[in-house]
Amino acid sequence: MTPLLSLQELSIRYPGAARPAVANLSLDIGAGETVALVGESGCGKSTTALALLRLLPASAQMRGRVLLEGRDLLTLSERDMTTLRGNTVSMIFQEPMTSLNPVLSVGAQVVEALRLHTALSAQAARARAVELLDQVRIPEPQRRFHAFPHQLSGGQRQRVMIAMAIACTPRLLVADEPTTALDVTVQAQILELLDTLRRELHMAMLLITHDLGVVARWADRVAVMHDGIKVEEQRARTLFREPVHAYTRGLLGASLSAADGVVPHYRQARLPEIRVDRRADGTPAAFRLERPALRATSRNATGPAPAVLEVEDLHVTHRSGAHATAAVQGVSFSIAAGETVALVGESGCGKSTLARAVLRLADHDAGRILFEGTDIAPVARRRMRPWRGAMQLVFQDPYSSLNPRKTVAEMLEGVLQIHGVRDRQQRRARAAAMIDRVGLPAAVLHRYPHEFSGGQRQRIGIARALIARPRLLVCDEPVSALDVSVQAQVLNLLADLQAEYGLSCLFISHDLGVVRYIADRVLVMREGRLVESGGRDEIWERPAHPYTRRLLAAVPRAFPAPASVPSSRLEEVH
Repeated sequence: MTPLLSLQELSIRYPGAARPAVANLSLDIGAGETVALVGESGCGKSTTALALLRLLPASAQMRGRVLLEGRDLLTLSERDMTTLRGNTVSMIFQEPMTSLNPVLSVGAQVVEALRLHTALSAQAARARAVELLDQVRIPEPQRRFHAFPHQLSGGQRQRVMIAMAIACTPRLLVADEPTTALDVTVQAQILELLDTLRRELHMAMLLITHDLGVVARWADRVAVMHDGIKVEEQRARTLFREPVHAYTRGLLGASLSAADGVVPHYRQARLPEIRVDRRADGTPAAFRLERPALRATSRNATGPAPAVLEVEDLHVTHRSGAHATAAVQGVSFSIAAGETVALVGESGCGKSTLARAVLRLADHDAGRILFEGTDIAPVARRRMRPWRGAMQLVFQDPYSSLNPRKTVAEMLEGVLQIHGVRDRQQRRARAAAMIDRVGLPAAVLHRYPHEFSGGQRQRIGIARALIARPRLLVCDEPVSALDVSVQAQVLNLLADLQAEYGLSCLFISHDLGVVRYIADRVLVMREGRLVESGGRDEIWERPAHPYTRRLLAAVPRAFPAPASVPSSRLEEVH
C-alpha cells in the first residue's frame, strides 16, 4: 500500500552547523495511521515537523524527498504550499501563546482558518468555529469565542490551536506536543478526539511527544531520534516490550510513565538519567543509564518544620467588563520549610491564578498570605521588592517569559544585579555554575532565546529562577515541555537544591507521574476550590473525592519498561 506521507533520505542542515539537524531520515505514514516521533529536546523532531510544512528558515538546506500523496512538497511553489497548509496538511504547534495572534480573538482566528480554505459564509464560519471550540472542550464556547489569547489558560490556548488545526479536516495532521499544557483528563479527551477524527476521516497523524505513556496508548508505530538520526523504528507494543537500541532502553528507564505505577519518591531515590559518551567528532559512542546519588535532606527530622508560606481563605475574581468569574474561592493551605506541595487540577481551574496571587503578581479580593510569618497580602505590589528574591516563579511558557533581546548571560546576571550582587566576576561565575547545573553547556551563555529548542528554553527559565537562591519556588508546569531524560535531570536538580538549601516548593503540574515523584503533599483543585488534600501516598492509594479518582484514572501509562534495562553502562553504539 502506498503511504500517504513518505520521507525519503530527508536531511536538514543550517549554515555553519557542525552536523545536520536531521540526517537521512526515512519514514512512512499510511492513511489512518498514527506514527510517533520521540527523542530528546533538540534531536530534530520539531525541525522535521516544520520541514513537512516548509516552515523552516530560508537558510535551512534540505535534501531528500517529502512525498504527500505522491507530490514532493520540497519542490512545490510557495503558492501551492499555502493552499496545502491548514487544508490538506495541518499542524498543532508546541507553544500556543507564541503561535496565536495576540491582537485577534481566538474565535476570529478559528474563523480565519475556515474562511481561507472553505466556501463558508462569515455567519456559517462563526457557527462552525463555536462548534470546534466546544468540540475541544473550551468552556462556554459562545463567550470564549470573543476572548483574546492572554485571557485563556495555557491549556485552553492549546485547545484553540487544536481547533484551528482540525477545522478543515486535513489528510495529514502534524501534532507537535499537542497535549503538553493539558491536564490528564483533558489530555485523554483531546487524544480521544484526535484518534476519532483520524479513524473517521482516514487521516494520518505524525505525533511528536516526550510523553511515553501517550505514545504507548495512541501510536501505531514509533520512531526514535537522537542527534538528528533515527536510531530505531518499531510497532509501539514491540518497542515498549523489546527495545533494541541502547538509547531507546535509556528513555524507557528514565521515564516516569514507563514505571508501571511504581514511582519512587525523590527523598528515597533519584530518577535515572541518560549520559552520552561522545567521540572526538561529537557523535555518540555509548549511552549510560545512571541514578544520581541521594543527598541528605536538610529538613528538620526532630519535629515539624516551620511554615514558609501560609495561605488563609484566599479569594481572586477575574473581571472583564461587567462579567466577573470567581477564579479562586476560599483557598487555604501551608508549605513547610523544605517541603514540596503539589497543586493539581484541570486546566482553567485556578492553579496558575492562585500561584500568581500568592507571589503578589496578581490582585486578590480577600485573604491572608503569610511568608515566613509576615502577611504580604496588604503590601502594594510595587513595594514587594524585599521579598522578590526569596519567592521565585518558574513560568509555564519558556519562550514568552524570556527577553528575546538579551543573551542568557545578560538575563542571569541581570537577576543577580537586581538582587544586590555588585561584583561582576561573581555574577559571571554564578551564571556559569547555574547553567551547568541545569544541564546546558557554558557556550549557551552567549546565545539568545530563539536559538534554543523548547526544552532548552525551559531549562534557562529554571536557571533564571534558581539563581537568586529563593526560599520558596513556585513551579508552574516546569517540566511540561521537557523530554523524559531532561525531565529527570531537572527534577533531580530541584531535589538536590531542596536538600542543600531547604528550599520550599509549590509545584503545579498536570503530569501526575511527576507529581507523585516530587510531592510530599498534594492539593487537588477544581473550579477555584480545593476539593482534597493529603500526603502523596494517601492521595494515590485512598483518594476520597470522585474528581481525584477521575484524575488518577485518566493517567496514561506506558507498557512496563523491560526488566533488562541495567543501572550502569547500557551498551556500545555501533
